[in-house]
Amino acid sequence: STISKNSLKASLLQLECHFTWTLLKEYVGLVALEETIIDHIKFVKESNIVDYNILSYVCHLKNSNEEALRNLKKAEEAIRKHYPDEIARRSLVTWGNYAWIYYHMGRYEEAQTYVSKVEDFCKQLSSTARLKIQLPEIYAEQGWAFLRFGRNYFEKAKNCFENALKSEPDNPDFNAGYAIAMYRLEDLAQRYGDEISRSLKALERAVEINPNNTTVMALLALELQRLRRGNEGERYIEEGLKKTPDFPVFLRYAANFYRKKGEVDKAVEILKKALALTPNSVFVNHQLGLCYRFKVLQLKNTSYTPQEEVENLIQLAIFHFKTVIEKKPVFFSAYSDLANTYALGKRYEEAEETFQKVFHRNDLPCDEKQQLYFHYGNFQRFQMNSELEAIKYYIEGLKMEKDSYGRSKCIEAAERLLKKKISSGLGDATDIGTLGLVYKLTDKKQEAIECYKKATVLDPNNEDYQNALCELQLSI
Repeated sequence: STISKNSLKASLLQLECHFTWTLLKEYVGLVALEETIIDHIKFVKESNIVDYNILSYVCHLKNSNEEALRNLKKAEEAIRKHYPDEIARRSLVTWGNYAWIYYHMGRYEEAQTYVSKVEDFCKQLSSTARLKIQLPEIYAEQGWAFLRFGRNYFEKAKNCFENALKSEPDNPDFNAGYAIAMYRLEDLAQRYGDEISRSLKALERAVEINPNNTTVMALLALELQRLRRGNEGERYIEEGLKKTPDFPVFLRYAANFYRKKGEVDKAVEILKKALALTPNSVFVNHQLGLCYRFKVLQLKNTSYTPQEEVENLIQLAIFHFKTVIEKKPVFFSAYSDLANTYALGKRYEEAEETFQKVFHRNDLPCDEKQQLYFHYGNFQRFQMNSELEAIKYYIEGLKMEKDSYGRSKCIEAAERLLKKKISSGLGDATDIGTLGLVYKLTDKKQEAIECYKKATVLDPNNEDYQNALCELQLSI
């Protein structure tokens, strides 16, 4: 009946589970996410309840509800095995997911059964709560889900783990989640030019509480490396290699450490091992692509360039970057990695195609787009020898007003190129006016006025320069 369907929907929205945490599939490649979780289940032997729950949600997003139910059954088995004394308490998220999936399948009676199970437990715990109960492990499970769904959720993930830690400050799992969230936020800030909050303390604490978690150990090493304390960091990497020589998540971070240290061959060796264990990993494929491309650049700088070896490495890099984009179309930086690799092999048409493909996506975040404009400008400048086109794209990145790493790179490149042209006597009114625009967009009003004045002298009929000049003089 419709009434029960509506009241059921109202109850469902009250539940704490993946369906009510607004995890949007636009932000992830579902194929890549599913493979990541399946790999994680394979290699992490502790309780996989969190993994099975989120896997059920991912299956639902892929329209395979039967498969979703099978994963919830596995979550229940894991709960019985690991928490025989608190089955109900540990099952709330699983039951919530069950209720939602049955609802989507049109099996309303079964959905209602699971809603009632949650309700009964919440009543036992507190007389006021009907379907919402603030348990630390639910906050943590929400935090892990947010970490899986990408950069738009890292801040939320951090808040979830903070809430969980309020009740259990020494819980190893909550500390690990909090440290990972902090590390990822800092990583983003570094790349996109936001405020940096240091993750060092959180990582040190997480490693201290849980010395067997080599994932946080590796992140601590990378953080120390970032702080120019690489020697201390390397000790953690070596320890991790002894403790979990076959754990792919650790291996890929260890490889990242050696690549950044400049030991690319060692990184490749570790990544090949990780790839054998998890052939579908987007992260491992991306890192391998970066390593091979780095080796190409190294070889091109030697006095004698072994052409065949270069070709071979370019092919390998292209293969791995293409794999990344196929499996995870929202891995935006991989498009410019691929395009730049084509350019290294003088395959300019394919490079151009790759750039155009990503520019035509309508889900490009602003900071990623600015970064792509920077790379595309470089491609036009160094590969296509067109300074004009290069300047045009640097300016496009600049016009997007959000501050980011990509934007500052665009500003730097545009400014340097225009100044070089003008000081060599090759600059015309357009170049001087364009430099004026760069200054105007970066709030250097005095410099902008100077440029527009010069441009107006050279091209007295240009109304754009006159208007810009008026506007600037009024704003000072």
